[in-house]
Amino acid sequence: MKSHAERFLSLINDAKTRIRETDIATVHERLERDDQFHLVDVREESEFAAGHLPRALHLGKGIIERDIERSIPDTAAPIVLYCGGGFRSALAADNLQKMGYTNVESMDGGFRGWREAGYPIVHEE
Repeated sequence: MKSHAERFLSLINDAKTRIRETDIATVHERLERDDQFHLVDVREESEFAAGHLPRALHLGKGIIERDIERSIPDTAAPIVLYCGGGFRSALAADNLQKMGYTNVESMDGGFRGWREAGYPIVHEE
């Protein structure tokens, strides 16, 4: 795993004090049960195109705050965010909560953990 800068990790740790996290297995179970929730990939467009979780909507970290209200106008809707490992999604979850979204979770472990668990991945064609 790549090492991250100290100030970045401090920012992540601060955000994690205010957000809820979920784990990969729980998200997989929710997808298997066909639970109704928004699954949002906050990675870069190229990362999303290379492979993403089933049912995932792409709203990259750089634009999610700008576009979330058009894509998910209901601020009480259940939303699970994920990224590569759980850091960018934690920052995005913190910001969405500041915008009034009340049912947001960040998936700890992210896409890497999902892939390592052997869960299904969708590839763009």
